[in-house]
Amino acid sequence: MLKGDLANQLLAILFVAADPVTPRQLQGIFPDLDESSIERELDRVMETFNGLQEAIEIRRVAGGYRMSSRPDRHEAIREYLKSKPSAKLSQAALETLAVVAYKQPVTLPEIMEIRAVKGSSTIKTLLEKRLIEIRGRKKVVGRPILYGTTQEFLIHFGLNELSELPSLEEFEELLAAESSG
Repeated sequence: MLKGDLANQLLAILFVAADPVTPRQLQGIFPDLDESSIERELDRVMETFNGLQEAIEIRRVAGGYRMSSRPDRHEAIREYLKSKPSAKLSQAALETLAVVAYKQPVTLPEIMEIRAVKGSSTIKTLLEKRLIEIRGRKKVVGRPILYGTTQEFLIHFGLNELSELPSLEEFEELLAAESSG
């Protein structure tokens, strides 16, 4: 069981937080503790809480900590809510997002060359959903806009950092296994 006032305060904050909570944010609430102490306590709370039940978990996401339902419970939740996933993306949007995630910062002409498709409507969709953002302009003729993924991308896909994306080799193996199965 979770013991101690700090552990329970952290758990309460994670429960009400809409976005991942970072140790730095919590240091403003607990000024007597340094970030590393808060992070150690968050890790302890996460480990203890995640071991207590199998419906909700605390995860490291986008550089912070977040409480959410476990992925294996999503179908039951979706059925309960009687709704389709709100952030459903088209195949074109997923392909474009994958190119941006793996090649960022990347320009629209580079994306179109990799996908072998013309058109930029998927970029607009991904910008509206805040999964990608403008990262500046490339220092070449025409100065095309550079795109990269956002913190919302990490949150949406349950990643703590981009290094958790499968390597391109792993991705190809997954696709090969899926098409042969």
